[in-house]
Amino acid sequence: MKVAIVHDWLTGMRGGEKCLEVFCEIFPEADLYTLLHIKGKMSKIIEDMNVTTSFIQRLPLASKKYRNYLPLFPTAIEKFDLSGYNLVLSSSHCVAKGVVTRPDTLHVTYCYTPMRYVWDMYHSYFGQERLGCLPKMLTPLFSTYLRMWDVISSGRVDIFIGISENVAGRIRKHYRREAEVIYPPVDCSRFTPCDDDSDFYLMVTALAPYKRVDLAIDAFNKLGLPLKIIGAGQEEKRLKRLAEGNIDFLGWQPDPVLVECYAKCKAFIFPGEEDFGITPLESQASGRPVIAYGKGGVLETVIPVEHSTESKRQPDVNNQPPTGLFFYEQTPEALIEAVRKFERVFHVFNKEKIREHALRFDRSIFKKRIKGFIEDKYFKFRGSRIAKKTQSIL
Repeated sequence: MKVAIVHDWLTGMRGGEKCLEVFCEIFPEADLYTLLHIKGKMSKIIEDMNVTTSFIQRLPLASKKYRNYLPLFPTAIEKFDLSGYNLVLSSSHCVAKGVVTRPDTLHVTYCYTPMRYVWDMYHSYFGQERLGCLPKMLTPLFSTYLRMWDVISSGRVDIFIGISENVAGRIRKHYRREAEVIYPPVDCSRFTPCDDDSDFYLMVTALAPYKRVDLAIDAFNKLGLPLKIIGAGQEEKRLKRLAEGNIDFLGWQPDPVLVECYAKCKAFIFPGEEDFGITPLESQASGRPVIAYGKGGVLETVIPVEHSTESKRQPDVNNQPPTGLFFYEQTPEALIEAVRKFERVFHVFNKEKIREHALRFDRSIFKKRIKGFIEDKYFKFRGSRIAKKTQSIL
């Protein structure tokens, strides 16, 4: 079986890349295709793969401004020649699922979300306050084209796997397709609870618009409590201007520092709406509770102090200790109220129980399930192809 793996871009190790790393472990002989690869930014497992990049790699300033070439991404991904492969596994949050494959090739997509830039996060990325005069006129045009392409190209996928019920619902809405749900991996072995409690709150996040770091900064400016932010991104300069002295921007940190911050923080702050959200589970693997905006993937991974009757996607919380606390309005005031409530009920959280919950999402479980699922679908696909050929001969 000849396998190709397709990933949107290789510019850093975030949640999607941690899933990709597992795919590379399952199929170490596969060829890896991507729009752009910044060498040295990925794990050794990914760097050791046979990587093929698109023409985006050669465009001016692509390593830093690659998102500016978004309208070109569909053309770039379609130019990959995947005609020699039996199985194509696309790892997609943007255009990877749009590759063109032969009819006798099984194409499985592990979908982090339908293209967020033109669907649910469109106004976060392309709101009028973020655009100049020319982009204001052009953005609606290419966004309409990208939405059309995103829907049409979804028909090239044989099997969708969604990272959460939340994302499976979006796949159903935008693509009119059903998706199996297999939760992304959390490497729980990296994280260990400790007894050294500190008074700071923690965020680990890319400084991107939809992460709503600005909301957390506003809230903690008013609370005056210490907040550490690990991460970097296009919003960094703007966010630093908003922050008071109680908020520390640490940039991306090496793993030992990251693990220590998770283990010692008072709680993890998660103000954005995510497709799934691996960082809240990393916090829980460290025995630390999560204060999160109660929408999106966290409804499937965090057990709140007070179970919401509105959510149909929460985990089975019967007789299970809480692992966090939700706020339901995406405002600084709601987050402030949640933090103050957390300060009052801090004693109800148990580090060992919180970690025990996180272990359900461990990397080993993901690897076993995704491998079994893809192998099963591939052999059924090949079997059906052989049966059809036999029938046509008879």
